[in-house]
Amino acid sequence: MKLDEGMLEYFRDMVSEMMERFDISRAEAVARINERYGNLEISPYPDLMCHEFPEFWAYGAYYYPDGKDRLPTGDADADADIDFTQLPIRPLPPKGSPAWTLKDDSE
Repeated sequence: MKLDEGMLEYFRDMVSEMMERFDISRAEAVARINERYGNLEISPYPDLMCHEFPEFWAYGAYYYPDGKDRLPTGDADADADIDFTQLPIRPLPPKGSPAWTLKDDSE
């Protein structure tokens, strides 16, 4: 995906959120984002995507929706009734897939 500098920074913020919130490596966060959002047409900053905070999109790259079709938003008040322990985690992109653009140092 080609991004201008503003959108690149937005996606970097998303990676940082994922690393902090889900305790995953940078390589894994980037791979999850690439797999989930890599085929989107992204406009220069501020793309429509920017109407939500990066954590909103980070949750969508990490979790599947719950039984009520809800994903966390990153807002503590809005997410108060979501049981994070019950959210299904999306599987990792397959090793060797194009989603893995960084070396995973955890191997």
